[in-house]
Amino acid sequence: MLSIINVVLPVFALMAVGYLAVRFRLYPTEGVRGLVAFVNNFATPCLLFRALATSDFSTTFNWGVIIPFYVGALTVFVLGITFARRLFKDRPGESVASGFSAMFTNTVLIGIPVLQRAYGEGALATAFSIIAFHASMLITLAMITMELMRRDGAPLHQALGAAGVRIVSNPLLWGIVLGVAANFGGLTLYEPAQAFVDMMAAAVTPAALFGLGGALNSYRLADSWGQSLLMALLKLIVQPAIAWTLMVPILHVDHEVARYGVLLAAMPTGINAYVFATYYNRGVNVATNTVLISTVLSLLTVSFWLFILGIS
Repeated sequence: MLSIINVVLPVFALMAVGYLAVRFRLYPTEGVRGLVAFVNNFATPCLLFRALATSDFSTTFNWGVIIPFYVGALTVFVLGITFARRLFKDRPGESVASGFSAMFTNTVLIGIPVLQRAYGEGALATAFSIIAFHASMLITLAMITMELMRRDGAPLHQALGAAGVRIVSNPLLWGIVLGVAANFGGLTLYEPAQAFVDMMAAAVTPAALFGLGGALNSYRLADSWGQSLLMALLKLIVQPAIAWTLMVPILHVDHEVARYGVLLAAMPTGINAYVFATYYNRGVNVATNTVLISTVLSLLTVSFWLFILGIS
């Protein structure tokens, strides 16, 4: 139990510092968006580039981990839509936003720091093989589903075009692409380029956690908290449970490797759920509350999954 506390507490303590700093006006609210933008647009692409440029792809891209992760994500996407439609009587577009909130993982701002703390740098290569497909595949799927389901939907080709623009302009994707290209091209960075990449990559964990904690001040529980709680439980419990079931009992993936994918699946809902909901102006309250509730509850659920999976 002490080892779990040692992993989880520093991560959530950094988030708490960010939250309290903004809450008591020790750090400007307007600075939070810039800090998160720095993490997503500059620091994390360098981290992804460095990891993929030096990875052994024969072991890193383990489809026995990648496929179960996404099967779990797609399953809770469908469940989230179904529950929103049947239990909460949402309109089609709102139900898609709810499903996306249950599906989309906070892989960068929380996932990477927790994996680093729990399993060290060796876990990150497998995690990045999942992250490589995460935003591009799930956002595209959600946008297509939204356009097919909402009553006032635009033509499908417009949704595909919008998804394409969002994907191509995503700095995380460029970090992945350049890292893979460097790997296959045998590129070796020398000083001071290597030092620059290392320094940028080292900024990810503290800046991401502080920024996310500060961002939580912008979220407020509303009337949709019951629906949001259900989406959060789908994200925190059901999605990693599906991933674990497929990886370990069915596919017999080595436990030491499988737990990287399961723990990543157990991370809370990513901020992109809120971005997606506001982009379509559908289910914004549910998305906002799901981000907040899942992030707070993840202190307990991540500890639970670490207990189940074990810490090296």
